[in-house]
Amino acid sequence: MSAPPRRTVERERPAPGTFPPPAAAGGHRPRDEGPSLWPAISFLRRVRQGMESGRDPVSALAGAGLALPSDARESLDAVRRRLAGLYSEDDWGFDEEFAEAAMPFMEFLYGRWWRVHVEGILNVPSHGRALLVGNHAGSLFPWDAFMIGTAILEEHPLPRFARYLVVNWAFELPYVSLAIRKFGGVPASPYNAIRLLEEDELVGVFPEGVKGTGKDFKDRYRLQRFGRGGFVEIALRTGAPIVPVAVVGSEEIYPKLGESGALARLTGAPFFPITPTFPLLGPLGAVPLPSRWRIEFCDPIDVSGYGPAAADDRTLVFEISERVRDTIQQKVYENLVKRGSAFP
Repeated sequence: MSAPPRRTVERERPAPGTFPPPAAAGGHRPRDEGPSLWPAISFLRRVRQGMESGRDPVSALAGAGLALPSDARESLDAVRRRLAGLYSEDDWGFDEEFAEAAMPFMEFLYGRWWRVHVEGILNVPSHGRALLVGNHAGSLFPWDAFMIGTAILEEHPLPRFARYLVVNWAFELPYVSLAIRKFGGVPASPYNAIRLLEEDELVGVFPEGVKGTGKDFKDRYRLQRFGRGGFVEIALRTGAPIVPVAVVGSEEIYPKLGESGALARLTGAPFFPITPTFPLLGPLGAVPLPSRWRIEFCDPIDVSGYGPAAADDRTLVFEISERVRDTIQQKVYENLVKRGSAFP
């Protein structure tokens, strides 16, 4: 995968927390190998690896302990680099070190909190450009994008980061906007999408947009209109295959019972959801509910044979857009049946 242009930036103020050393050139640091910024986490990983390889617990502990001082030294070096502002990010603010450091939290959400089940992971190309197109839910925070990205990193034999187009409003939120950028979120625009795909990135879009995240709980899993098919135009202009992605589970994490127009105007949000826990429980109400998830990556749709000029054919664009939407809707219904209860 060709990496986006990266630059070294300096910060007046260090980013909070600690972060792991950069990935090796030409690839990403494997999930269970190499040093971690948290020596304790690295220690536990090495113990687990030792026991999985057939060693007894005492030997596994001893082997992990021998590696701990080296991990600690490398962790301190990583902290020093970030305090000095010496770390890399691309033109949109994606910080691979930050994303790697946050993986234990994402893995907890993925494996323990939402117990995500994945199918069709090999439909995601291991290299080169591709456009992931999914159904959208989860209220104002793109948890579905994070879980799709985590699924690719956790389940794919050749993991890679996915870059997601995010509505511009999200980048006006304090703290949240910084996290979205550092995790790889990019302001939604055809220019950004085309540029990323021309750099052979994996790019994700949610054509439902705010209509998908803002629908009431009674309308869950009924896909909204896909607009004018802008994502199809982007795929045609770049020759990127379209991979439909069906997500089940995200509709239950913040069951939207209504919304407050006054609070939406006050915060500048497109809508302000009212859920069974928010704003009744204050900040605790922002904790997503632990529903069970299923994510299915469907068969890719190859549009390279049409050529870039086909992006101006409105009939073709609409037909492909509806084909993608119908595929996702059908797979959503199938996975709802396979999942059963959301909260077993």
